[in-house]
Amino acid sequence: MNKPRILWTDDEIDLLRAHILFLQEKGYEVETANNGLDAVEKVSDSYYDIIFLDENMPGITGLETLTRIKAIAPNVPVVLITKSEEENIMDEAVGAKIADYLIKPVNPKQILLTLKKNIDQKRLVTQQTTSKYQMQFAQIGMQINDRMSFDEWKEIYKKLVYWEIELSESEDSAMDEVLAMQKDDANKTFFRYIKDNYVDWFNKELGERPMFSTDIFKHVVFPLLDQKKKTLVLIIDNLRYDQWRIFSPVINEYFRTQTEDLYCSILPTATMYARNAMFAGLMPSEIEKVYPDLWEHDDNEGHKNKYEEVLLQKQMARYARKESMFFEKAAGIRKERWVADSLKNILANDLSVLVVNFVDMISHARTEMDMIRELANNEKAYRSLTLSWFKNSALLDMLKSMAEHDVRVIVTTDHGAIRVNNAVKVIGDRETNTNLRYKLGRNLNFKSKNVFEVRDPRKIYLPSRNVSTSYIFATGTDFFAYPNNYNYYANYYKDTFQHGGISMEEMIIPLITLIPKK
Repeated sequence: MNKPRILWTDDEIDLLRAHILFLQEKGYEVETANNGLDAVEKVSDSYYDIIFLDENMPGITGLETLTRIKAIAPNVPVVLITKSEEENIMDEAVGAKIADYLIKPVNPKQILLTLKKNIDQKRLVTQQTTSKYQMQFAQIGMQINDRMSFDEWKEIYKKLVYWEIELSESEDSAMDEVLAMQKDDANKTFFRYIKDNYVDWFNKELGERPMFSTDIFKHVVFPLLDQKKKTLVLIIDNLRYDQWRIFSPVINEYFRTQTEDLYCSILPTATMYARNAMFAGLMPSEIEKVYPDLWEHDDNEGHKNKYEEVLLQKQMARYARKESMFFEKAAGIRKERWVADSLKNILANDLSVLVVNFVDMISHARTEMDMIRELANNEKAYRSLTLSWFKNSALLDMLKSMAEHDVRVIVTTDHGAIRVNNAVKVIGDRETNTNLRYKLGRNLNFKSKNVFEVRDPRKIYLPSRNVSTSYIFATGTDFFAYPNNYNYYANYYKDTFQHGGISMEEMIIPLITLIPKK
């Protein structure tokens, strides 16, 4: 392994021999220069892992030298060392993107710490992350059991997401497979938990069961309106908790998180069911019964969610809510005018609801377009792609503008998604729906044991086309495929993100309340 190379530039370099010997003993290769011009020449001719640079030297100053070095080697970390504690020098140095700033006299331990932060950080972080996850692995494994409550499942899922993100940033891929296996085991146990408890939850009040899609407005949004707070409900379709975790540092520049919770999406974890239930405050079979003209059956692909605003208005009317409301779906990318108009409407109304479909669009595009599939070829890349969208979106521009006003923001979603890889054969009649993670129809035939079958949809408040309609839900990374052209569809949909079934990723989803920092 090559020794890390250091260039140390100081007009009094001879006085630093003890420091240089110390670093050489620690395994670093150190070259020196006693003025800025020599340093620039050395950087032009050779490669260094890090550069120490005295700020006050004869000839060109340290800051001038820094500018020239950055033009030649923009990615090499530069540490500025100075006797001066003047704030303007610090500001200029930080603005020039220095890696660190040290005040003379420096001691060897300070130098060593700077080296570890800037050269060895990835290796050290990888070692520490791997070691800490190995310690947590057994603890998480012991916690995963069938008798956990939903709150305990939320904590397990949070831990798994935390380690998934931490390990994805390290350089050791060996633990990725271990985590994937543990997550798969957790999802198998979570499936049994849902299978054993989901039907019974409909006989229990909130508190004895998880918060459902139907509870969001009544128990989260309306209490904020009771406080006379202008409220924006931002529904990002298909948003998973891990995606929220990588969005949150960007949002937290402008908002502070008042509460960060997770709630349970209803089954099927699909937009038609979960989002309509959220807006109506009713389960799908109740919507069909109370508002038959507002419920479209599952095979009516183009009209599944066209009544969302009306359903929310009816829920508000049932609870005698008199607040003014602004409602919009933002599927495309609109910039300055959209930001200004949205902000104007949000400030003019008590309750605003904004549905954003871009994450869902990425998920579908990844299935249908080879280029997007290549860009998001794993979980880390999928998160990165959604983060890149968010950081450059009109939505973030609008949130920045809103941060100047006293508007509470609730960030949530209707369901998540899971990457599938195992096709399960299902036989159904012509009326069987096309979703890969759940099926409804008559005489559904399947052999897998890892399927949750509900023969009486009324028990989980789902509509029936006829008396013999049943629902089945896939679990883990399974997806349903018909025997006709089985191999083609099994390969086409393998490694794509789907929703509708039972997994932590689909069912345990974000519910965040934000307050503007200003």
